[in-house]
Amino acid sequence: MRLAELGERKAIEIISSLLDRAPDAFPPIGDDVAGWRLGGGLLAILKTDMLVASTDIPPGMTYYQAARKAVVMNVSDMAAKGARPLAILASLGLPGGLAEEDLSDIARGLNDAARRYGAFIVGGDTNECGELVICCSLFGLCHEDELVPRSGARPGDILATTGGFGLTYLGLKALLEGIELSGPVREAALKAVLMPEARLEVGLALARAGVLSSSVDSSDGLAWSLHELSRASGVGFLVEEMPLAPGVEEEALRLGLDPFEACFYGGEEYEIVMTVRPDGWEEAVEAARRAGVELKRMGRAVGEPGIWLREPDGNLRPIEAGGWEHFRSGRHGDGHGRDAR
Repeated sequence: MRLAELGERKAIEIISSLLDRAPDAFPPIGDDVAGWRLGGGLLAILKTDMLVASTDIPPGMTYYQAARKAVVMNVSDMAAKGARPLAILASLGLPGGLAEEDLSDIARGLNDAARRYGAFIVGGDTNECGELVICCSLFGLCHEDELVPRSGARPGDILATTGGFGLTYLGLKALLEGIELSGPVREAALKAVLMPEARLEVGLALARAGVLSSSVDSSDGLAWSLHELSRASGVGFLVEEMPLAPGVEEEALRLGLDPFEACFYGGEEYEIVMTVRPDGWEEAVEAARRAGVELKRMGRAVGEPGIWLREPDGNLRPIEAGGWEHFRSGRHGDGHGRDAR
């Protein structure tokens, strides 16, 4: 089979099955980050992720914004695990025709994003490439007893997230398809796509509180994030309330779009999806509030397999494992990138 038939996740399974297991690595391959036990309960946390122009840069995104996004999407994975980033290596694949001012914008975007989250760009690599590629590799630290894996959810745990969903779905519709969004929703949706933020401080606060049983970054879409937690933890989920961002449902209905699709299949939303032990819910809410975030309670983990949304009429609607997947058409289609400017 070719990669276009296998898809990214099957490709990762094949690669990881051929790798020797490092004795001091934690969590295992397949979580949001990699870690290495340093001794004394301390973990070195490693993360790498790649931004490619043809799939990750929508029309209207500047070089500055693209470089900034390349950092944010890495920091978001660290935030979901409760790890603080310290140093970043940035490897750049650059077209030969790139203008000097555009190169400067890329450097500024990398630096500004790194400093926003308390890290520094400390090195990297450059090479010539047919399109812009930015690969950031992050180094950070975390106490092993604070790292939140994907695999700890248990039936009865509370399912929650750090923010609302659907804005990037609408924003990408506007940028890719020319859909006209109205008023304040337009501004919020475009900002969500072009200037995303990672939930670092609340991720660190929740990890320190020790009340989470599992967590995952949501950038591949809420539906896929739920299925990742379900698979890793061996539980199902009952979603009792769609965590839509303000104004998304009304705008989606106005445009003839399905709010369900907007909520679960938008992608590129850098929220943290988590399960909270029931006796730690109030502490989790307070820890998040001190970090400036109101947790959204979505539902709960259940012992039966499957992920379902309880609709207002009481019916259960299945939430399938759709989401972005490289090498073949995902829910986002076959790539939405354009040249940054």
